[in-house]
Amino acid sequence: MKVLFVYSGNFQLFPISPFTKSQAESLRERGVEVEYFPVVGKGFGYLKNVAPLRKKLEETRPDLIHAHYSLCGWVAVLAAGKLPVVLSLMGDDAQGAFTGKNKVEFKSRFFILLTWLIQPFLRAIIFKAPNLEKAVYRKKIAHLVPNGVRLEQFEIAEKGYRAELGLEPGKQYVLFLGNPDDPNKNGVLAQEAVRLLNRPDVTLLQVYGVSHEKVVQYLNSVDVFVLCSFGEGSPNVVKEAMTCSCPMVVTPAGDAAWVLGNTGGCYVASYEAADFAQKLSQALDFAAAKGRTKGRERILELGLDAGSVAKKIHSIYQKVLSQA
Repeated sequence: MKVLFVYSGNFQLFPISPFTKSQAESLRERGVEVEYFPVVGKGFGYLKNVAPLRKKLEETRPDLIHAHYSLCGWVAVLAAGKLPVVLSLMGDDAQGAFTGKNKVEFKSRFFILLTWLIQPFLRAIIFKAPNLEKAVYRKKIAHLVPNGVRLEQFEIAEKGYRAELGLEPGKQYVLFLGNPDDPNKNGVLAQEAVRLLNRPDVTLLQVYGVSHEKVVQYLNSVDVFVLCSFGEGSPNVVKEAMTCSCPMVVTPAGDAAWVLGNTGGCYVASYEAADFAQKLSQALDFAAAKGRTKGRERILELGLDAGSVAKKIHSIYQKVLSQA
């Protein structure tokens, strides 16, 4: 089986997003041949990719196209001809871009409309979290499949990497990995919560734009990871932190609360700074007393390892091709 991944090539940090690359590698381990086609452009500039994609299809002759994000899905549909198209909804394309609690950027509603309009042309729809299903009306071809985590990539390092990262041994560190310029990531909440703690031994680290290898080092070295987002689909970073068994505090964005479950050392907080600070204090106390959580066990229990997820996606491909 040969599959062509159609995805956004507009990432500034990576030529291909880490979770898309991870999914392709996991599928290859199942014997699926995966080719890539990056869509480069903004807005209507996406349409300039239709002709190049048709040429790519003639060269590679895949059995189906798997598009990631609705705009890439439209490029795939316009170029595909009779070739079946599978679309993964990523988040903003299903619920809009959040700018605050329950506040969606008005212009992003256009992408939600495009998600509705594209569905008659699809053979399967994958949505990453239950909250994204509201954008899907073709329920019979819809599948809930969160992104998986490559366990071998996010290994637990008991000694951590504090020396390599320049972190002081006597301090407790809180890690925020979101884009500080993205209002949805809500970094202000992390800053305010740490300020309210009023503890000189606690330092907030705001890290962005580093390699996945560095992310693994930080998750193995800090005391607590925090997610403060207003809206998410299935945030990969939560699952990555869980896989490294890092204590954490998250807001109820996307499926974050479900991923945490009742895992000790992991807490769900509201968007109120005082409540977030209280949960953060509990997580820091847990880290000081017990160190790491059983988050990795929770990921395996939920079947969110990359291999299990690849198996589900592979079965969707097989079903689509059997109906061709």
